[in-house]
Amino acid sequence: MNLFSWGMYPKIKSNIKNLENKKQLKKYILEDKEFIAYGNGRSYGDSALNKNILNCKTYDYFIDFDEKTGVLHCQAGVLLSDIIETFVPKGWFLKVTPGTKLITVGGAIASDVHGKNHHVEGCFSSCVEEFNIMLENGKVVTSKKGDELFLATCSGMGLTGVILDAKIVLKKINSKYINQTTIKTKNLKETFDFFEKYKHMPYSVAWIDCLAKNENLGKCLLMVGDFHDDGKLDFKEKKKKNIPFTFPSFILNNLSVKIFNWLYYKKAKDGISNQKVDIDTFFYPLDAIKNWNRIYGKNGFTQYQFILSKESSFEGLKEILEEIATSGKGSFLAVLKLYGEANKNYLSFPMEGYSLALDFKIQKGLFELLDKLDKIVIKYNGRIYLTKDVRVKKEIFEKGYPYINQFRDFRKQNNMDKKFHSLQSKRLGL
Repeated sequence: MNLFSWGMYPKIKSNIKNLENKKQLKKYILEDKEFIAYGNGRSYGDSALNKNILNCKTYDYFIDFDEKTGVLHCQAGVLLSDIIETFVPKGWFLKVTPGTKLITVGGAIASDVHGKNHHVEGCFSSCVEEFNIMLENGKVVTSKKGDELFLATCSGMGLTGVILDAKIVLKKINSKYINQTTIKTKNLKETFDFFEKYKHMPYSVAWIDCLAKNENLGKCLLMVGDFHDDGKLDFKEKKKKNIPFTFPSFILNNLSVKIFNWLYYKKAKDGISNQKVDIDTFFYPLDAIKNWNRIYGKNGFTQYQFILSKESSFEGLKEILEEIATSGKGSFLAVLKLYGEANKNYLSFPMEGYSLALDFKIQKGLFELLDKLDKIVIKYNGRIYLTKDVRVKKEIFEKGYPYINQFRDFRKQNNMDKKFHSLQSKRLGL
């Protein structure tokens, strides 16, 4: 059947096998073919695409939960949304969560995802105690924090084996609400100043107008927050809106993006404002719209996410935003975040600094623009996020990841490179 990622690009024909149990998986692994594990299809690019796909979403049971320590033991196909729906009413939340809850635990580990609190809590791997994984020889082993298999698998994009289950630490909360402060900035300097002023807050994220120019370059709406303490934990899944069909590609253009950006910025109050919002509104605004990827048209889209070291973030972002504004290929989903120190996982994306994520529809001239942005990212000692990538060149990717050779050597020494592959891993020589 035809398969594609959330970005709907590229589209390939795949043979799909559902993960049922360990015995069946071992038999599948020992067959003479390469494959890649596939979760809920929310990675944006080609990191979970191949001719042969193992669908792990079917492997989705809760195994155990320790109410004293907050340690949840679950199978890898469990969605973060399943965890939230089950445990928020009990007073527990994910310690680290990305901007969508519609990903599997296995996918969260493979991408070593991060969220609005990286500067405080780090990546998803920081809350992973251990996981069980089936290797290329069909053997199941337990990997614990700090061992080499852990370092290679957390951010390893499914290239070290098939994660079966994991023990993760949840966070104690006493409300389904967040106290949110929104700061409306006028330019990039103000944006950076307020990020630093509010860096003591556990959660922070900014929407940035990537088409603004000159004195307005880098203007944004910065949102910071922390959990309320009102004892209201009656969390329920909201009814979602739906994009029922794929939009014609011409609808999303320079003018429509400019109009959206103007309206979104204009509707916010000037200065600083406060409000109480629920978990879904603060953490997962886009999850409220089913199939929102359809707005980009039949050719699909890609998310370009990069991070720059803290000392070079301001100048680097300024140059990149100027390049994007000049090109006219803007994004109305432009997300800026602050990060803390990098971990030791071989291919983990975050480092101390700032990242920007932008969604671009696939169109003529886009990849040439992204090639230009790549050079600026490398110029300022940055890197590209694998989970979002679908086109970066091998030589560019390598410059951003200091542990790339350790990862490749580990794969080769353990014959993982003979079994686990994606379109991305082949493109980048992983």
